[in-house]
Amino acid sequence: MNSEPSNKAMPPPSPKLTYGTFSPRRWLGNHNDSRGNADEQDYISEYEGSDLEGAAAGESDEPYKGVFGDSAPVEGLRVLGPTSNGEPGRGDDEHGGGRRKRKMTTTQLLVKRHGVKNPRTMYLAYYVPFFAWVTQYKWQYVKGDLIAAVTMASFYLPMALSFASNLGHIPPINGLYSYVFNPFIYAIFGSSTQMVVGPEAAGSLLMGSVVRSSVDKGLADEDSDIATARIAGVVTGMAGAVIFLAGITRLGFLDSVLSRPFLRGFISAIGIVILVSQLIPEMGLTERAQQVAGGVNHGSSADKILFLVQNIRSAHPLTCIVSAASFTIIMVLRELKRHLQPRYPSVAYVPDRFMVVVLSAVFAWKFGWQEKGVAILGEVKSSSGHPFPFHWPFQISHMHHVREAMSTSFLIALLGFFESSVAAKALDGGDGHNDGLQGISLSPNRELIALGLANLVGGCFMALPGFGGYGRSKVNASTGGMTPMSSIFLSIITVICILFLLPYFYYLPKAVLCVMISVVAYSLIEEAPHDIRFFLMIRGWSELSLMFVIFAATIFYSLELGIAIGIGFSLISVIKHSTRPRIQILGRVPGTNHFENAENHPHVLEFIEGCLIVKIPEPLTFANTGDLKNRLRRLELYGATDAHPALPRVRSEHHNKNVIFDVHGVTGLDGSGAQVLTEIVRSYRARGVRVFFCRVPSENSPVFKLFELAGIVKDCGGPDHFVRSVDEALKMSEQEDDSLDAPYRDEEAPLIV
Repeated sequence: MNSEPSNKAMPPPSPKLTYGTFSPRRWLGNHNDSRGNADEQDYISEYEGSDLEGAAAGESDEPYKGVFGDSAPVEGLRVLGPTSNGEPGRGDDEHGGGRRKRKMTTTQLLVKRHGVKNPRTMYLAYYVPFFAWVTQYKWQYVKGDLIAAVTMASFYLPMALSFASNLGHIPPINGLYSYVFNPFIYAIFGSSTQMVVGPEAAGSLLMGSVVRSSVDKGLADEDSDIATARIAGVVTGMAGAVIFLAGITRLGFLDSVLSRPFLRGFISAIGIVILVSQLIPEMGLTERAQQVAGGVNHGSSADKILFLVQNIRSAHPLTCIVSAASFTIIMVLRELKRHLQPRYPSVAYVPDRFMVVVLSAVFAWKFGWQEKGVAILGEVKSSSGHPFPFHWPFQISHMHHVREAMSTSFLIALLGFFESSVAAKALDGGDGHNDGLQGISLSPNRELIALGLANLVGGCFMALPGFGGYGRSKVNASTGGMTPMSSIFLSIITVICILFLLPYFYYLPKAVLCVMISVVAYSLIEEAPHDIRFFLMIRGWSELSLMFVIFAATIFYSLELGIAIGIGFSLISVIKHSTRPRIQILGRVPGTNHFENAENHPHVLEFIEGCLIVKIPEPLTFANTGDLKNRLRRLELYGATDAHPALPRVRSEHHNKNVIFDVHGVTGLDGSGAQVLTEIVRSYRARGVRVFFCRVPSENSPVFKLFELAGIVKDCGGPDHFVRSVDEALKMSEQEDDSLDAPYRDEEAPLIV
């Protein structure tokens, strides 16, 4: 509790900096304060409460110990006034009004107080985490990181070829580039020590939609590897630029913009789209699909399903057998590993998908599958002939691709960051360390910068977009990867593969690559039933409707329409939630001084005759004050905010002689909110209604200062109308009424609809 100011002069020794619990005040000597006290010595302290000696000016060499511990962050500490020897304090001349020096930041204060050495190095290690973990790296980590990198390479490098050729419609080698540059860049700048970045099915499919759209509009030749690769560079570079700028402007909260129903509906629809699209090459119907007028590959999933049904008799038998056998083997081994891993953790090291890839390539070479009609990958090479071609994506000549890819690149960035954020939080838990490395904390804004830089560099080499994936990162952690060095090892292995091992991919059947993508698509769908059951259980009909609409639009029309509908509904939901003021009318629990929301229990709580008690539980800004007057009016008329305005008045005007605002939740107030609140107070005063505010933020807070500047304090009747509790406000209203108001129970209180 704060102590009230005394009438005695304050002593001149070194100023005491303190914390307050309710109303920190500023004592100004030789001036009357708001309570009428005067004659205090010139002294200003921005905090009251527990002692914090000499913390700002550095007069003492003793380390300070705040109420939150030695290392507690103390925002904006400042002491002005006389020093211990009576000389003018920091910021004052001998007359007390000289030039004020710049206030120390909290970080500068803590650095000085605790003797932190090399603060510049501290900042460098924070913003470039490579310098934080490389100094802690030990030889004992090498084995686990290397094994994890080799395991991930065996799983995901063949999948990168599949993503590029079958989903992205770009040269297969460009999928490998995503594992050359993105993991390496992220290992330097990323704040999650075990997350591994790379191409994902959703981002690759969206990339393919841009390539297809550009081909359809005549902006690129479908058979030109250079043209399609450059489109990939533009899309990846733009996604990287979007997410990098979001990190620079500290928009790390963007992962919360998209609602869970939107993500589940959209990702499940992507899984269906991928499964259906991969069935065409898995059944050996690629050439027949290209002969259909209009191009089935460019149609919706419904068109592709119709095509498959009509042409099922034309499927290539051997291709179907290879696809079915590969899918069955991978799924059986996947489920077997899932059941055995809790008892035998070492089964995670078994490269089941890599073995399927190797065996299928050997069988295709040994038994001449190519001559029997099974499509093989063929020669894998760079479109320009150089192993790692550099091409700046933001050229004037590429502006038509930029316009085509703008919205899709933004969605790739948003979906990628969301998935990366989920994976990073699941792996690190936000505790700032793992079993090996200490002091590297997870930061959404630094994640944006790291992922943005990785994709900007990847875009320069025409790679697929690369983001963090939970499945890939879980494989890294479960197979021994403890540090970002596993990502660097993965990049090195991919470089070796590109330089020396590409000829061995020649006989890899395309059907097997499609099967690997189908397995990923199945994993995207298999979580949907859990969410659907949950929303059915809680009767979340709006969420289920949104999932169904997005799913149907994506399946029966296009990805673009599903994206537009999903983002549109999500933004509308966010705006609706943020602009609706959540004010409440309060009633007293019988026999107590405790007040609760009367709309929840209108027949149980006591209403104070002649008083309307309104709780505002949130900051007031331009976004949520637009409808504040209307909702207050409903409280006056009906005693509820959800009552229909067509209802005649059911609450007597006699009950609104005194209006008490509980503003404990108003931790922020902007100019628009202050203006609306001022108009409300003046309207009440013009009608003869007394207005009180209780549980107001501290008198030195920006909220209370804005109350004073806007004239709210004066219009209410002065500081006496700002009290600590609702009970005090009720007592003041009784005194001003010069009568005692008895509690009553509103037997005719309206039911809340």
